[in-house]
This record gives sequence, structure tokens and C-alpha cells, in this order.
Amino acid sequence: MTIDANNAWRLETPGAEGWPRTARPADPRKYLMISADCHANEPGNIWAERIDAKYRDRVPRVEKNERGDLFQVTDGFRPMRLRNVVYEGEDFDRNKTGKTPEERLRDHARDGVDAEVIFPGKGLAMWATPDPVFSNAMCRVWNDWSWEVFESYYDRLSPMAAIATGDLEGAIAEIRRVAKLGFRGLTLPCKPVWGAHDASHLNYNLPEFDPLWEVVCDVDLPVTFHVSTGRDPRAARGNGGAVINYAVHSLAPTMEPVANLCGSGVLERFPKLRFATIEAGIGWVPWALIAMDEAYRKHHMWVRPKLRKLPSDYFREHGFASFQEDAAGLALAREHRLVDCFLWANDYPHHEGTWPHSAEAIERQMRDFSDAERAKILGENAARLFRFDAERLLRRRASE
Repeated sequence: MTIDANNAWRLETPGAEGWPRTARPADPRKYLMISADCHANEPGNIWAERIDAKYRDRVPRVEKNERGDLFQVTDGFRPMRLRNVVYEGEDFDRNKTGKTPEERLRDHARDGVDAEVIFPGKGLAMWATPDPVFSNAMCRVWNDWSWEVFESYYDRLSPMAAIATGDLEGAIAEIRRVAKLGFRGLTLPCKPVWGAHDASHLNYNLPEFDPLWEVVCDVDLPVTFHVSTGRDPRAARGNGGAVINYAVHSLAPTMEPVANLCGSGVLERFPKLRFATIEAGIGWVPWALIAMDEAYRKHHMWVRPKLRKLPSDYFREHGFASFQEDAAGLALAREHRLVDCFLWANDYPHHEGTWPHSAEAIERQMRDFSDAERAKILGENAARLFRFDAERLLRRRASE
């Protein structure tokens, strides 16, 4: 892999002197490392080939206008012009990789990763439609394809089953189906009805979703909320749009399902429910917990229902959040009692991630943690949430 100038910063590290264990792949005492957020590099034609014929002309596609310009057309997005971006060095390599299980295992071995949780890549657009029945049809395609591809590698390569919750009846049926297949987790959109805020839409805080939570608890699977699902993250255009859309319209809305679950009594009614926000970072979590508690205490005259605990308590008992690089959030982890709630990820093969230089990124951020704290965040928390067999993963590594 060519280390180009734009990615040279990824090699910077203070080292791991004094650490009993490290994140270095060659370290025989390397930490158990489970990436809680990776992405498939699925073929773009799986929806067109597999979906019900009545939906075939609606799946995400590329169209050309009269001037020859190419646009990505997705049911719930504004059309996005495809520009001829030139990828070089590592960025070029990231765009190509991750297409087969064997390639993924090889790439993870060079990065020190023992197991991964896999989310859709192109398929993140499955929720980008105001038609939740159509969305569930696309989710079923992803679920079938990902299980076919990764079933034989499921102890290390574990896709999440995608569910379109705006179609409540269809969502419940699909949860039962994927649980029987053997998936170890579900991924739900941050907002069940795609589009801008509308108070008339159903949302996860409302009792209408109790039948869904009951089924989730019955099959005993964790739910995840990935960034850029629920509403269009491409809300800004022009100067700075790439920065604005990522920081504000992609990351920030992931807080909404956290508040919906922690502030509404859902977690009192369904104490087995476990959830995680994915790829939204962790620096916002301490602030969000403080803000929810402040609202509960100071707005007590308006708050319904009354809770037995503070919203922050429910997050610490039921919630998790993943990050790639978030020094601010890690600096607050111990003070806010969140070490048991944070999940490390390398976001392979996306550009926001740390692959193949995860060890350097971990060394830059985690020097002030104890060995036990690093072990939890790098792998043990994810093993607990997603029920990976940690001992089996360590034995496999030792035998290879």
C-alpha cells in the first residue's frame, strides 16, 4: 500500500511504551480487537437482481441527463451528481477492498482485528425512501445476500440484519426470520419514517413500537442505529458541504434514537433491550446524558411518563456507542462512567476509518487508560454486546 501525503498523518504515534499489551498485529499478547463498525463492499446490482419485480425500477441507480452528467438517484434523496473524483494512494486502495470474506480476513489480520460487525455499504440507502414497505423489501435483499456470503465465517465476520421499522408489521416478521437464520444483531434506521422532522410521524418513544420491542427482546438481539439513516445527510450544498453534511446532518441525528429510548420509559417496559449507536463517535455522549438528565429534572412538570431512574442511567445500563477516532470522548469516558459503553471500530474499508493503521490511532488516543480499560473498549464490550465467543477468537488467533 502506498502511503501518500494526504494520509501520512495516520502513521503518527507516541508508541505504546509501558503497555502490557498492544494493538500491534505482531504482538503475541495483542488485545482482543473487535471492530464494531465495518462495511460490506457489496455488488451494486444485488437489489436490481433480487428484489420483487414491482420494485425493480425504484432501486438506487445511476442516471444520465441530456448533457451527459451522471447522477445517483435514490428514492428519498435529492439526485446527487457523481463527480470524477481521483483517488490516490491509500484512498484508492480503500475503494477497492473488502469484496470477499477471504480478502476481509487478510486485511483485518494486517490491522490486528480478530472479528468485525458488518453494516451495509451501498445498502445504507435502503432506508432512503418514504415508502417503508419498499424499504423492507430492500432490507430483505441485503439480509439474504449478507447471510449467504458470510454465514460460513460468522464467528469472525458478522453482518447486522437490516430492518425498516416504518413498516411495523413487516419489520416484526423480518426480525423473527433473521433471528431464526442466526444473525447476532439488528440495524434499524435512526428515524423510522424517512424524511424531515414531522411530529405526526411515529417514532421510537411511542407505545406503537412496543410490539416491535417485545419481539426484539423475545429473540434477544441487540439493535444498532447507524449514522446517515433516518433522514437525508446530504442537506448542505456548495462550499464546505462535505464538512457540514458529515458533522451536522450525518453524525448529529444519531442522538435522536438514544433520547427516544432513554427518556420515554421504553427501557423500563423492556429491560432486556440493548442498543448501540454506530459510527457517530462518542464525544457527544457525556453531553447528551447530562442534557437528558437536566431536561428530566428541570422540566419535571412536563415530563411524561415519570421514570424510576434518570435517562443517563438507562444509557449506562442498556446503551453503547462506537467510534473510530474520538480523543475528546475517550478523555471523558472514565469521568462519566462510560468505559463499559464504548466500542472501538476501524470502519473498514471506509475513509473515515483507521484501517490499516489502527494500532497508531489507538496509541494516539488511549495512552491514559489502564490495560483493563483498553481491553474493554477494544474488544470485550463488543463481545459482550454482540455475543462473540472471545475465547474461541483468541484460540483461533493463537493457532494461526
